[in-house]
Amino acid sequence: QVQLVESGGGLVQPGGSLRLSCTASGTIFSINVMGWYRQAPGKQRDLVARITTDGSTNYADSVKGRFTISRDNAKNTVYLQMNSLKPEDTAVYYCNADRVRLNWGKLEYHYWGQGTQVTVSS
Repeated sequence: QVQLVESGGGLVQPGGSLRLSCTASGTIFSINVMGWYRQAPGKQRDLVARITTDGSTNYADSVKGRFTISRDNAKNTVYLQMNSLKPEDTAVYYCNADRVRLNWGKLEYHYWGQGTQVTVSS
């Protein structure tokens, strides 16, 4: 019913920048919350940033001041601009859509993308 497709990951040197994009498609009427999570090898998946329909944002303390989340509601797309990247930012980044209202009114929770690898290394 809902698919999330991410793009923009890759290899970057410390101090560099990357921009991730994620577009949701399917029988979507609206998406209340879109966000990014990340999972490093051997660690749990953690929230990086999330944004609501009206633009309210939350960030993990470790990325505040370096990452910026934004979204285009008309395109059901969320972006993550990552600046001043550090080796500890290396992880698989997953897009998330939560509280998704489908066209026939049903409310569903927590759709995930397939993940995109971000590697920060010299």
